[in-house]
Amino acid sequence: MRHLHCLRVASTLVIASVVALSAGMALAQVPAPPFAPPKKPAAASTPTTAPAADPNIQMAATSGQQAAAVTVQRINDYFNSFKVMSGNFVQVDPDGTRREGEFYILKPGRVLFEYAPPSPIELVADGRSVAVRDKRLKTQDITPLSATPLRFLLAENFDLARNANVTGVYQDDVFATVVIEEKQPMVGTYRLMIMFDAKTMQLKQWTVTDPQGYDTTVAVSNLNTSERPDPMLFVINRD
Repeated sequence: MRHLHCLRVASTLVIASVVALSAGMALAQVPAPPFAPPKKPAAASTPTTAPAADPNIQMAATSGQQAAAVTVQRINDYFNSFKVMSGNFVQVDPDGTRREGEFYILKPGRVLFEYAPPSPIELVADGRSVAVRDKRLKTQDITPLSATPLRFLLAENFDLARNANVTGVYQDDVFATVVIEEKQPMVGTYRLMIMFDAKTMQLKQWTVTDPQGYDTTVAVSNLNTSERPDPMLFVINRD
C-alpha cells in the first residue's frame, strides 16, 4: 500500500502557487460544444428540408472557442517565460493528510520536492525518470518521466494547443483552468486539473485524480523564478 501511495504522489507533483484549497472549483466552461448540424434523414419518398441552424448557437460556439484559444495562448506564454522556479508547497492527500516542504525546478524535466519532517519522502526528476525516495527506509521507486503528468509542465516548450491530452479549458473571473487526461495501459486514466489566476495567468494549484478516483491537491507559495538551483539537486542514484 505504501508503494502504491508513493507512486501516486509521484504522478501528482507539478508546479503551482498558493491558493485557498477551499476555493470554489466550479468554473464556467469557456469552449462551447461545436454546433452539430441535423443529420440527413434516411431515404424518403419525398425530399426533406433540414431545419435551419440557430445562428445564436453558432455564435456562442465561435465566441467560446476564441476565448479558449486566447486563454491557452496566455497560459503557454506564462509557462515559457521561465526556466527555473523554487518555493514552498502544500499537498493535501486523498485522506486529508496535509504535507508541506520546498521545491526546485530546472527545465527541461528536472524537479525536486523535499517534504518537511516528519515525512521522510523526497521526489526528484532528472529529465528522464522520477524517483520517490524514502529517506528513513533508504528505498526509492523509479518511474519514467514520460509516464507521469510531470512531463507536461516540465517541458522545454509548453504548448497546450498541440497537446492532444487536453480535454477542456475553462475560465471565470477568478480562475482559468486546463484539464488534461492521460490513459495508461494496464493502469487507467489520470486526470490533471491545473488552475491559474484569471488575470495574471500565474499558476495557482493543481489536482490529480488517479484511476481509482482519488484526488491529490498541491499548492505552492513564495515563488522565485530568477535564482537558478544547483543542477546536483536533481541527480538520481541508480546504484
